[in-house]
Amino acid sequence: MLAALDHVQLAAPAGSEDVLRSFYLTALQMTEIPQPPGLARRGGCWFVADGGQVQIHVGIEDGFHPPRKAHPAVRVTDLDELAVRLEQHGAPVVWNVSLPSHRRFYTQDPVGNRLEFLQPTS
Repeated sequence: MLAALDHVQLAAPAGSEDVLRSFYLTALQMTEIPQPPGLARRGGCWFVADGGQVQIHVGIEDGFHPPRKAHPAVRVTDLDELAVRLEQHGAPVVWNVSLPSHRRFYTQDPVGNRLEFLQPTS
């Protein structure tokens, strides 16, 4: 019945679109896609990678507070390269070894959303 995960929705404070674009377009090398007109007037921005297989939508939320634990996890093909690129863009990279058969780290986008990136080791 369930077929695929379409996208992940994150939240951000009003007026943060430019700093988010800088992070998602440059540090993560994603592409911005237009929001439908009815949604675009609410603010935020949508990003894709891997031909649309990975989608992160960031919407504006009044009273935004970044979640401390909730996060998307994105599987990648070169974890070390991504870690270096994120650090070069000033994003924190916190390695975690508690998941068997995977290498992974956590980072935060410019508004504090927690993101996990992982690569299978087998």
